[in-house]
Amino acid sequence: MNVLDSDVKILKNVGERRASLLRKLGVVTVRDLIYDFPFRYEDWGATVPFTELTPGQTQCIRGNIAYRPSEARTPGGLLLTKATVTDGLRYVFLIFFNNPYVYKDLLDEDEEYLFYGKVELDRDGRFVMRAPRMLKAAGNDRLHPVYHAVTGLNSKAIESLVKNALDLSCGAIADPLPEETRTKYALPPLAEALRKIHFPKDASDAAAARRRLIYDELLVLQLGILSEGRKADQGSATPIKPDALAAFWEKLPFTPTGAQVRAANECLSDMASTRPMRRLLQGDVGSGKTAVAAALIACAADSGCQSALMAPTEILAAQHYRTFQKFFEGTGVTVRLLTGSTKAKERREILEGLASGEVDLLIGTHAVITDQVVFKNLALAVTDEQHRFGVAQRGALSGKGKSPHVLVMSATPIPRTLSLIVYGDLAISVLDEKPAGRQEIDTFAVTPDFHERIYAFLKKQLDAGRQAYIVCPLAEETEDEDEDEKERRLSAEKYMKDLSSGVFKDYRTALLHGKMKPKEKDAVMADFVAGGVQLLICTIVVEVGVDVPNANVMVIENAERFGLSQLHQLRGRVGRGSEKSYCILISDAGGDAAKERFGIMTETNDGFKIAEKDLELRGPGDFFGARQSGLPDLRLSNLMTDSRVLYTAQRDAKAIIEKDPALTHPDHAALKAAVGRLFAEIS
Repeated sequence: MNVLDSDVKILKNVGERRASLLRKLGVVTVRDLIYDFPFRYEDWGATVPFTELTPGQTQCIRGNIAYRPSEARTPGGLLLTKATVTDGLRYVFLIFFNNPYVYKDLLDEDEEYLFYGKVELDRDGRFVMRAPRMLKAAGNDRLHPVYHAVTGLNSKAIESLVKNALDLSCGAIADPLPEETRTKYALPPLAEALRKIHFPKDASDAAAARRRLIYDELLVLQLGILSEGRKADQGSATPIKPDALAAFWEKLPFTPTGAQVRAANECLSDMASTRPMRRLLQGDVGSGKTAVAAALIACAADSGCQSALMAPTEILAAQHYRTFQKFFEGTGVTVRLLTGSTKAKERREILEGLASGEVDLLIGTHAVITDQVVFKNLALAVTDEQHRFGVAQRGALSGKGKSPHVLVMSATPIPRTLSLIVYGDLAISVLDEKPAGRQEIDTFAVTPDFHERIYAFLKKQLDAGRQAYIVCPLAEETEDEDEDEKERRLSAEKYMKDLSSGVFKDYRTALLHGKMKPKEKDAVMADFVAGGVQLLICTIVVEVGVDVPNANVMVIENAERFGLSQLHQLRGRVGRGSEKSYCILISDAGGDAAKERFGIMTETNDGFKIAEKDLELRGPGDFFGARQSGLPDLRLSNLMTDSRVLYTAQRDAKAIIEKDPALTHPDHAALKAAVGRLFAEIS
C-alpha cells in the first residue's frame, strides 16, 4: 500500500485518541492530512516596532527578555507567569496563564524571541500581551500555517503532524502533471507545492503552491466529469423527428416565449442525430422549462419512443404528473407516475406498460431508476433539479435506455463558472424570458418586531380571498427541555399550534413538512391547491413543486438560515397569478454580511445575479443548501476568483480526453488514480 493511503496512526504521536480527533476533521489517511490545507497564515516576519503597536490589534513583536520571568498565583490558584520583553528602548509586558514551562524552560534572557498576540493597554497605560504564542526568532520569521482544529487538537499540533506526514511520504508523491505542462504554466512539482502550501517562506511561495494545487483540483474534477460524458457519447441514440413540435405549440393555452422556442429548437437539433444529446435547460423560477421538456417528449412519442422524467421529491413528481397530463390530454400520449408510494398492483401495471411500450412517458422519483424498471425503447431521459441527485444517480436514468438523449432541467440559476463544474459535459440552453403574466415580487427584510404588522397584512390578504405561506427552518417541536427556546419557537409545528389557536384561529391553516407521510403531504397540498387551506405553515418542502397561482404572500422566518438561492426559490412560489405578490424575510441577524444578503434579495428578482452572489458568499459545496450537489468540497478553489484557471483546466481536460478517453496511457496513471479517488468520494 502507498504510504499516502495508510492510516494516520502510522505517524509519530498519533494514537487512537488523536486519530479519533483527526477523523472529526475528515482526516483518516496520511493523504487526507497532507491535503488538509491551512485556511490562513500568520505572518511572523511582519513584526511591528514597539513604537507602532496598536491596542486591540493582534500583532507580532520581536525582542529580548529584559528580566527573568516571575511567578505568582491568584487567590483561585491560577498560575500567572509575568515577563518583560524589550526592543532595547521600550517594553511590552507579557502574561502567561497556567504555563509553568515559561518560567523554567522556555524564556532565556540571551535569546531573541517572536511573540504573537493581541496588544492591550493596562490601567497604567503600558502595552500588555496576554497568553501570547512565542517562538525563537532565528529561522521562524516567516509565514506560519493556521489549521481548522478541534477541542483536544490545536493548530500547532496539526502543524507538527503535517510536517511528519510530509517527511514520511515525500518520495511516494507521484506528480500527475508531465513536465511539459508544468513548464507551460510555470507550476512547481507537486511534492514541492504540497510542502510550500503548508510551510511557505513568504507570500509568493504560498501563491505559487496554491496555483499549482488549484489547477490540479479543477483538472481532475473536469477529467472525471468529461469521462462520464464521453461514456454516454459512445452509444448510438435514436434520432427524434421534430414533426410534432408545431402542433404541440399550437395546442398550448399560452404563447411560448422566444426563449422557449429557441431552447426547444436547440434540443431537437441535437436529438436529430444518433449522437446522444446532453443538454442543460437552465432558467429562473417560472421561466417555462416544463413546457420545453413536454415539447421534446411530444416529439419523442411521435417518433415511437419512450421518455422518462425523474424529480427529486414525490411532491414535485406528482405536480409534473398533473402538468403533463394536461399537456397531453387528447393526444394519445400515455403518462404514468411511479414513486415509492405507488401501490404494488399499480406498480406491476406500470412496469408491464413500460416493457411493452404502451407507456410513453414515465414520471417519478428515484423509483424510476430501480432495477425492476425496464423500458422497451427509452429515447429521452429528463432529470429535474439535477443538482439534488448524487453523481452515481446522474447516469443511472440514462442507463435505462440504449443511449438515450439527456435533458437536465434546473430552476436554480447557476453561475456560468459553477455550471462548468456541475455540468461541464453538457451543452447549455438558457430560458432568459419571463412568460406573459409573470410579475416582479416586492420583497422586504424586517426584524421579528414586525410580526404584529405582518400578521395584520396577512389577514388583509386572506380576507381578500388570497392564500399565503409561512416558511420555518425546522419541522418539529422538540421535547428536549434544554433545547434553546428560539429553536422551539422556530419549528413549523410550534407555529401551527400558536397561530391556529391564536391570531389565525378564524382562518383555515394547515401544516406541511418533509417528515410527514406522503399521503398526508399530498392531502394537505391538494387542499391548498383547491383553496381549502388559506395559510400554509411549512418548511422548505415547498421550495420546489408547489404551483398555487392564488397564493401571493411568502413569509420566511429566520431567513438568515437559508442560502440566497433557496430564498429566491421560496419566493418563486408566489407571483404566479394576477394578484400583486410579496415576500417578507424575517430575521434578527445583524452585521454587514446579513445586510448584504438581504439587500440583494430586496433589490433584485434576477435569479442569476442572486446565484452569483450566493456562490461568492457560500462556495459551491453549500450553494444548493444541504450538501446534495454531488460536488466534492473544493479544498482551495474559489470559482469566483479562479475562473481563469477553471477555463484552462477544462480546456486541458478536453484535450487529454480526446487523446486518451480512458486515461490508460502510463503518463496519465496518476491522473486516473486521482479521478478515481475523487469520484469514489462524491458518488
